[in-house]
Amino acid sequence: MRRARPAARAYTAGMEPISVLIVEDDERFRVAFATSVAEAADMRLAGTAGDLAPGLRLLREQRPDVLLVDLGLPSGSGVELIRYANDHLPQTDVMVVSVFGDEPHVMASLEAGATGYLLKDAQAADLTEQIRTLRAGGSPISPVIARQLLLRLTPQSAPVVDEALLSPQERQVLTLSAKGFSFEEIARMLEVSRHTVMTYVKRSYRKLQVHSKTEAIYEARKLGLVRD
Repeated sequence: MRRARPAARAYTAGMEPISVLIVEDDERFRVAFATSVAEAADMRLAGTAGDLAPGLRLLREQRPDVLLVDLGLPSGSGVELIRYANDHLPQTDVMVVSVFGDEPHVMASLEAGATGYLLKDAQAADLTEQIRTLRAGGSPISPVIARQLLLRLTPQSAPVVDEALLSPQERQVLTLSAKGFSFEEIARMLEVSRHTVMTYVKRSYRKLQVHSKTEAIYEARKLGLVRD
């Protein structure tokens, strides 16, 4: 669950600068973002990292006001950093800056605790203004992403649930996975081997025509096959 945000404060002269940590694996973007932040009088660059491990270390050490994070990092997803900040750093606002604009990535980021989401087609010169907006209590979101969210909220006819699409075991594994249990934990709970659980998972992916756990859970929820 996303934490409640602290009350916003407008920046005025004499206040501490906004500390910003950047986790981005593309050096061109990392340098551009860092330069933009470093040149802003009301901001301080808390550090930069190109992957999860150094990003998490800096996040713990610096406890920044704002975390700018990409999703597609070399060793995993930036969602892990978003979730850590949401769980342990209530003063840190998180904004995703990514090339991924599809709904599964967007929803995974927002559910983990991000309060801003920009696509990398945005101008780097606008970044500092977006950071100020984020820190003042706003939620900067690229127009394409905002449209997706609005369409998601538009009332639609209830889907016709084809429960035969997934077997009871496949639905059970996805339901437990959606609740945050690992595949090893699910195997112990169902008293089956991890290999059996992974067989259910792979069958679910194939039937739902997806390639990841996040996409599978999203599609299964949309079809009414998994309920929270």
